[in-house]
Amino acid sequence: MKNYFLYLMLCCTISLKAQTIDVTRYGALPNSFADATESVKKAIEASKGQDQTVLNFPKGRYDFWPDNATETQYYITNSSSETEFPVKKQRVGLYLKGLKNLTIEGNGSKFIFHGKMVTWVLDDCAQISIQNLSINYERPGMSEMSLKEVSDHHVVADIHPDSKFAISDGHLEWYGEKWIAKNHHAVLVRPEKGMLLYSDWDPFSKSKAEKIAPLEVKFSGDFSKFKGKVGEVLTIRDRYRDYVGAFINRSKNIRLNNLRMNSMHGLGIVSQFSENLDYDSVFVEPEKGSGRVIASSADGMHFSGCKGQITINNCRFNGLHDDPVNVHGTHLKITEIASPTTLKLKFMHHQTYGFEAFIAGDSVAYLNTASLRIFEQGIVKSAKLISEREMLLEMQKPFSKALKVGDALENVTWTPSVTIKNSRFEGTISRGNLITTRRKVVIENNVYYRTGMHAILIENDALGWYESGPVMDLSIRNNQFIECGFNSSPENYVISINPQNQEMIPGYYVHKNINITHNTFKVYDAPLLTARSTRGLVFANNKIEKSDFLPGDKTKPAFNFTGCTRVKVTGNHFYKDAPMQIKTSGMNGSDINQQK
Repeated sequence: MKNYFLYLMLCCTISLKAQTIDVTRYGALPNSFADATESVKKAIEASKGQDQTVLNFPKGRYDFWPDNATETQYYITNSSSETEFPVKKQRVGLYLKGLKNLTIEGNGSKFIFHGKMVTWVLDDCAQISIQNLSINYERPGMSEMSLKEVSDHHVVADIHPDSKFAISDGHLEWYGEKWIAKNHHAVLVRPEKGMLLYSDWDPFSKSKAEKIAPLEVKFSGDFSKFKGKVGEVLTIRDRYRDYVGAFINRSKNIRLNNLRMNSMHGLGIVSQFSENLDYDSVFVEPEKGSGRVIASSADGMHFSGCKGQITINNCRFNGLHDDPVNVHGTHLKITEIASPTTLKLKFMHHQTYGFEAFIAGDSVAYLNTASLRIFEQGIVKSAKLISEREMLLEMQKPFSKALKVGDALENVTWTPSVTIKNSRFEGTISRGNLITTRRKVVIENNVYYRTGMHAILIENDALGWYESGPVMDLSIRNNQFIECGFNSSPENYVISINPQNQEMIPGYYVHKNINITHNTFKVYDAPLLTARSTRGLVFANNKIEKSDFLPGDKTKPAFNFTGCTRVKVTGNHFYKDAPMQIKTSGMNGSDINQQK
């Protein structure tokens, strides 16, 4: 209690010292539909050098256009490759560089962005809060159309008013403000069931399009393999991730509170090499009453190479073409051992490259890419990005002879503790949470409703996505998992612990100390939990309920364990006649303790 009162006193002291800068003083006029970009830029500039500043937006609509926006150049994880987006230049609506002790107060305002823009960038910032506002685009990057008629030979669809289109030479083209979609990716939404399913734009691109009303189009062609039904919504985007919704880079002590992210280009809110991130009441979902079904073209929140504490609390995610939350680091592969202390490293995945994955003083783990076995650690003396794809590292001490070309490095310093609580995950084509970090993780009191794939996925790999690293302390407790995994069949396990170690080394386990307790699983099918190469796995005191959401297959195992040890399945309450088969591989009877 004493600490709480000290905290209140500190907040009051900061509040008294804070200087308020009203954006209207610099020409930004709410509800004018005029471009506020330049005025807001001046207001941000005025906040520099202040001890404590509130950048205040009187309630209203503020429009941001790319014409006067700051042009930046960032390499952002899991975004477009050199082929897809060779010049890394992005226009940014609110650009904060090197700022401290700033609160952006929206007062319930709407920020509307035009064209392709990053909504905000925080770079080398500290103690920043963004609160009480909503983010949307005049023309979202996602196009949506509701199916009115579907046959083998034609489809009639109502185009959403926000989805600008044109008919050219009998073909429909999606366009926006200074952009056109060319590399189409389609997802089918069944709104009444809250399901997102993989689909295909190809039959539409090959058909003849005819406008039969202002927002109604008839497509004539071969739709015999198209799985859409009347009442469903086909959502289409450009698959290239050339922009992100927001970007937080090399910053610390960042707080997002009461934000409504109603639409975002690309990868959503990306936090890269940042520290202590508190995201409370951030709602990634379409604006209520908009008639739209998709809010993000990819992830909702993406964390790469962060450290300190990440907290996601009271958040909602609904309407995403990828994962609501993804937390990981990046493995770089050794391509050359230049000296006993010097290594040349390479970014391997085509979407992740170009940023400083290591800096002087960082601790690193050396590992074998095929087995993911960590066999040594070291400290970086110096690090240099020598090309978009390569880094040169000098270590403080020589590494052992066990290290060889083809091994990989993980940055151990930049690994976060994570808490995800009191949040809801639904309306996603893929997983609910992806978590790969060695520090303490708590996932509690959440609802995972009809996630298309695993509600929670724990991976770690140095051969595919190169997303690191091992999990060493994870608690999944008091959550509700409702009818998840319909896009993953037959491996539609609600929770998947699936490190990508192609080689299993006896006695070595990639993940450790994972506890799944006191959760409720409402399942239509048998699979609950699959795990690989894990030591210390507990599935205890969970409640499993039956659902008739989709047909199930009782012949499938409820549990699938490969190369695990110290596994405990006990105290769980299953519905009557529930399948409870445990399948094991590469294990002895002593590796698992099963009790009712």
